[in-house]
Amino acid sequence: MAAINISRSDASAVPFDGRNTRRGSPGGRVLAYAILIVVALLMLFPFLWLISSSLKSQLEIFNYPPTWIPNPPVFQNYIDAMTFRPFPLYLRNSLAVASLNVIAVVTSSSLCAYGFARLRFWGRDFWFGIVIATLLLPNIVTLVPQFIIFTRLGWVDSLLPLTVPLFFGGGAFNIFLLRQFFRTIPEELADAARMDGCSEFGIYWRIMLPLSKPALITVSIFTFLAAWNDLIGPLVYLRTPDTYTVAIGLAQFRGAMTTRWDLQMAAATIMVLPVVALFFIAQRYFIKGIVMTGLKG
Repeated sequence: MAAINISRSDASAVPFDGRNTRRGSPGGRVLAYAILIVVALLMLFPFLWLISSSLKSQLEIFNYPPTWIPNPPVFQNYIDAMTFRPFPLYLRNSLAVASLNVIAVVTSSSLCAYGFARLRFWGRDFWFGIVIATLLLPNIVTLVPQFIIFTRLGWVDSLLPLTVPLFFGGGAFNIFLLRQFFRTIPEELADAARMDGCSEFGIYWRIMLPLSKPALITVSIFTFLAAWNDLIGPLVYLRTPDTYTVAIGLAQFRGAMTTRWDLQMAAATIMVLPVVALFFIAQRYFIKGIVMTGLKG
């Protein structure tokens, strides 16, 4: 058998193998990690200062030069903040609204996204364009018509206006996000299921949803954050204190405690901690869902 020689001119034709390349120098990696640590500390600075100030006395907050570690830590601030207003009730209401919104958005937006991604029907691209166009419509424009509708339905001063509308579509952004993710799933899986007699809903329920956990968790986090931090909606529709959410309670608390920065910091920390805990629990799926959503147009 004749020997095969690869000349210098043919070396460029050899396929590139990324495993043969050398990684960056140690100095470059150290510099990259140092930059990332500095940027992370800058991002964490407001949150760390919030927690530190929530454990300080009123006088210690305004000490100069400022101190990071409270001496001594005043845990009574959290007790006073929680008892001045019924924050446990507000937390329960906010949790109920956020949980119902997550269920509504994940269910309705995934169904719509599956239809736009995999079903073929007349005008599919046109209607999807109409859905995307609604992103250009500010929410404040539809606030007055929605308020009139909910007033005539007798839903004002209840949690219904904050939850029921999301069961009808789930929002254009969530539909777009899930549609893009569904399009990255091989069509052969659905074809094989159809050959086995599976219905379209069965394909959606048994194949699409289990394979789309990162995207679904991403949508859930966005929805939970929007519901938890929403102030305009509860401010418009809720009237009695028993239905107030954390956002309204914190706004009223800030108005009543304009000079008690220690208690304001404690109340703000109580509102922020559930969101931070949720992100750290689901950050792996959140980042994966963001990265994989745009792989296929």
